[in-house]
Amino acid sequence: MNSILFNYLLSNFFKTIFKVILLFYSFGIILNLFEEIEFFKNLDTSIFVPISLTALYVPNFLIKLLPFIIFISSMWFLWRLRDSKDLLTLKVFGYSNFKIFFILAFASFIFGWIILFAINPITSSMVKYYEQTKSKYSRDVDHLIVVNKNGLWIKENVNNINRIISADETKSNILKNVSIFNLDKNYNLLQKIYAATADISKNEWVLNNVTINNFDDGISKKVFEDKLKIQSNYDYVKITSLYRNFDAMSFLDLLLNYKDLQMKGYNKTYLDQNLNSLLSLPFFLFLMTGLAAILTMNTLKKSNNLTFVIVGLITCVAVYYFKDLSLALGQANRIPLSLAAWVPVVAIGLFTSIGVLQINEK
Repeated sequence: MNSILFNYLLSNFFKTIFKVILLFYSFGIILNLFEEIEFFKNLDTSIFVPISLTALYVPNFLIKLLPFIIFISSMWFLWRLRDSKDLLTLKVFGYSNFKIFFILAFASFIFGWIILFAINPITSSMVKYYEQTKSKYSRDVDHLIVVNKNGLWIKENVNNINRIISADETKSNILKNVSIFNLDKNYNLLQKIYAATADISKNEWVLNNVTINNFDDGISKKVFEDKLKIQSNYDYVKITSLYRNFDAMSFLDLLLNYKDLQMKGYNKTYLDQNLNSLLSLPFFLFLMTGLAAILTMNTLKKSNNLTFVIVGLITCVAVYYFKDLSLALGQANRIPLSLAAWVPVVAIGLFTSIGVLQINEK
């Protein structure tokens, strides 16, 4: 009998999760499709292009919303379980509130690890393909940033001058061994600039230990400067934000290629933040199931459905903003970014542990 009840709990719980995921996926398709159609409206493409790109993008978005999907699924499942009197039946056969909570929460925990190791690599590949496909239709080809094993490469257009910039190493807001090539609109070389370092904290870059080669009718003139200021479309914040998109990077990539990613120029702080955010996902799912159990299993009496909807929405909004606030504090250097991913987990964990003890007495 115990195995039948156990299978009943898990099968119906995952059916509920699947239904909620489909619901969120449908809303995600509708909302993102408008954005893709807006992007492609002036391009000669089939309607299937924005539809297929939307289908590729939404699954990764759902992983970000997974804690709230699990919370809604858990509330919905436990609410139906309680109102159908099945909860009372389970209690008769020895299933306490704590045992039911632990079975569902542990299932969510395992589900989180399956998502990280099996689903996340697939969705990351989908996002990577999404970005590569969409970039082919981008008309902003005068500006380009690439980070690879050879360092940082930038192509930009400033005051009708085409500029190609390369740097061997990026350390915080300092570029090392910087080469700058200024070309005219026909891509004829006008000037070469070499600098030992460049401070890119602002759009006005400050170059140090500079060698300038000016070209005029094929004649090169060399000039040396201690400092040189040049105007750029990019500063440190903008550059790092352009290659800080970790959606195209899976949990396994971060775990196995951590040092290689640092060598490619990815900021260690943000790598740590994203790795810890993904690592905390299973624990987040466990605790969100606990929150749902606290709200629904404190009584066997039926209650107003509207009350559950309102309480659920308020809880989701509160957790979302608390998580967002924690990350904002990390990005403002008030707390370490790695710790920022775990603060909501710890806070919700303390609240859940108290609440679960209370519902176990019901």
